[in-house]
Amino acid sequence: MDSITTSAVPEALSRLTKDVRLAASDLSAQEARYLVDAYYTLQDHRIEAQNQVRALTASEEPNVLLSWLFDQHYLLEKEIGKALGTFSSSRTPGVWAMSITGIGPVIAAGLLAHIDIEQAPTVGHIWSFAGLNPEAKWEKKQKRPWNARLKTLCWKIGESFVKVSGRESDIYGKVYVARKQIEIARNLDGVFADQAARVLSEKNIGKTTDAFAYYSGSLARADAETILAAPAREGLARKLAGEPGSGVAMLPPAHIHARAKRVAVKLFLAHFHWVSYESHFGELPPKPYVIEHQGHAHFIAPPHWLGGQIVIPAKSEDEDEA
Repeated sequence: MDSITTSAVPEALSRLTKDVRLAASDLSAQEARYLVDAYYTLQDHRIEAQNQVRALTASEEPNVLLSWLFDQHYLLEKEIGKALGTFSSSRTPGVWAMSITGIGPVIAAGLLAHIDIEQAPTVGHIWSFAGLNPEAKWEKKQKRPWNARLKTLCWKIGESFVKVSGRESDIYGKVYVARKQIEIARNLDGVFADQAARVLSEKNIGKTTDAFAYYSGSLARADAETILAAPAREGLARKLAGEPGSGVAMLPPAHIHARAKRVAVKLFLAHFHWVSYESHFGELPPKPYVIEHQGHAHFIAPPHWLGGQIVIPAKSEDEDEA
């Protein structure tokens, strides 16, 4: 087998980049899905190689080959990202999605590749397809009732919103923050006691874990509030736990975090559905999304979208893509 020199690889990638960019706007949904998967696979490998290089550098061991591998993964990852940016920019919903702080070209491309607006007359179809229906169960010997890759993509969207929640230009991260406070208050009041009991009955939660202390009602409300205020929470619930049932049955903080993220992601998907539907069919979606709070339903229109047109606000110079 002929050896491949490091100088030949960037040249080959450069030729590939020109070809991909030329055809990127005409990618099929299947091709876009493949490239999105390839991007995240390369990203995982690049991070792994980067960690190895750091470890070897710290121990003063040779790492030239691993450094080369990291460089190639990084280069190819970036070029695929640029191609997906071209794909996303060629479609109105993709341009709108990228106008949102926390949403970059790869996530936008993933949404475009997985969501067919002609198969989604309401946003509820997208929520179910993305695995955001908490009532959906994947029973044994049955087909998975959601799209695993889209569900993973929505998890990434939620995490991105959390990361950008402190930015002035952020929208959905602030939805997450506000919703989390509501969820925390309801949790402390025992509103989710039935859900906690169901989790205990359906899953094998270790009795020596922090999670069990919450689900089993082993924590008093005051202890739960102490944990929320503590800078380091790991293991604290176990230390403060009493007997099961002696306190308030609650959901663990990680569960509350996931619930709050889901609200933000579902709202974003509702707006993505709206933009996709109106830009495709030329009319408003049949069931605009409303969000309920304290018994009242609030209508929330998509940001950066007015009369079927994208209105993108100017970004400050220090705003980076998440």
